[in-house]
Amino acid sequence: MIRLWGRKTSSNVMKVLFLLEELGLPYERLDVGGAFSGTGTAEYRAMQPIGLVPAIQDGGFSLFESNAILRYLCNAHAPASPLYPADACRRAEVDAWLDFQQTALGPPHTVFFIGLVRTAPEQRDMAAITEAIAQAAKLWAILDARIAAQGWIAADHFTLADIAFGVHVHRWFGIDLPGRPNLPHVRAWYDKLLTRPGYAAHCAGPMV
Repeated sequence: MIRLWGRKTSSNVMKVLFLLEELGLPYERLDVGGAFSGTGTAEYRAMQPIGLVPAIQDGGFSLFESNAILRYLCNAHAPASPLYPADACRRAEVDAWLDFQQTALGPPHTVFFIGLVRTAPEQRDMAAITEAIAQAAKLWAILDARIAAQGWIAADHFTLADIAFGVHVHRWFGIDLPGRPNLPHVRAWYDKLLTRPGYAAHCAGPMV
């Protein structure tokens, strides 16, 4: 059985949970990180050298980095799945958007989410939060155009890219963000995600 290490409130853990449910793979999740600590132990650092979440164990194999885990789970357990197409060009498109999520969208989302949800009002850096929202809005506008053209992010069907961005769009709509633009195609895509049981169970909960 796959063992997933990480607290369920982590967006990067949510991605993996969403995919595990999509693929119907049996797994066990173990609470580490945040209030649970446990990421500084020698056992955990052997799997995840900088002590972040998630990490997985699959038999004698361990892996860290959430988007790498998404790719691995498809390669190892569902190689024919359209979630990660076998065609080299189509797969590269999914990979590009997975990288876009991690390197472009992730940083500003982290700033405003931590600032507005996990920081006391009197300690918030509102200038940094406002700038992060503006940066994220520009990126979501790019995605709005993509979704308008094909219904999903990396292809004309649901892929790993939608899983990676899906954990963030719930926060984008679920937090009261000043200046958030109207992005109807992103909203329609979010509504489609909400119909998927794994997303509703693991990615669309309260903001904590």
